Amino acid sequence: MRRLRAAGLAAALLSLAACGGTVPGATAPAEDGVEVPSGGGGGGTTASTATCDWVAARSGNPYAVEVPTPADEVPAEGTAALRVSTSLGELTLTLDRAGAPCAAASMLHLAEEGFFDDSACHREVDSEGLQVLQCGDPTGTGAGGPTYAFPTDVDGDETYPRGTVAMANSGQGLDGSQFFLVWGDSLLPPDYTVVGTVDDAGLAVLDQVAANGNDGSLDPSPGGGAPTVPVTLTSVAPVP
Repeated sequence: MRRLRAAGLAAALLSLAACGGTVPGATAPAEDGVEVPSGGGGGGTTASTATCDWVAARSGNPYAVEVPTPADEVPAEGTAALRVSTSLGELTLTLDRAGAPCAAASMLHLAEEGFFDDSACHREVDSEGLQVLQCGDPTGTGAGGPTYAFPTDVDGDETYPRGTVAMANSGQGLDGSQFFLVWGDSLLPPDYTVVGTVDDAGLAVLDQVAANGNDGSLDPSPGGGAPTVPVTLTSVAPVP
């Protein structure tokens, strides 16, 4: 029953293809003809570093934002932190470099580039089994992202507990810049890269968003809509 329920949620989320992806989702798929490397987001890992495979995002996407790719070789141990200032308060995200080195490196890189600054969190979902706020699209449309992508890195767990930070994707096995913040335990197929966690102050901000709900503009499928009280990432920066 648990797996069937997760599969049903995934099917509903896949219907957001016109907006660029699933969920919670929306990174642009790789450009046609680009061979996507297999494996968890990187071409190789040592005890302390990983080699990431950055590929071109789909050509012709009017919502793709030009940005250079991160370095190919990235740290693969320990954690890093991002300070996220929003219109409703401040969050700190702890990124897991050991568990998701390429996703963590990408988020840090995009933050350093100012990619997330002054961007709206475009989707809130408060249905049973899926309780998230989705952010990371600088265009605020749900279809935007960087001009590069990288392979999704999953761990096989169908449970995304409160406080999880995971990468949204379009069902193509690739991640971009969009991510979702889980404010209530959620059940999804193991198709999303878990990149870190939200601190307690951040959960309090997410609870504010949840209390206000959404406008239902994406119901009945894939579900949810824009937060009723708008949420803007005013700045996202690595914590020294």
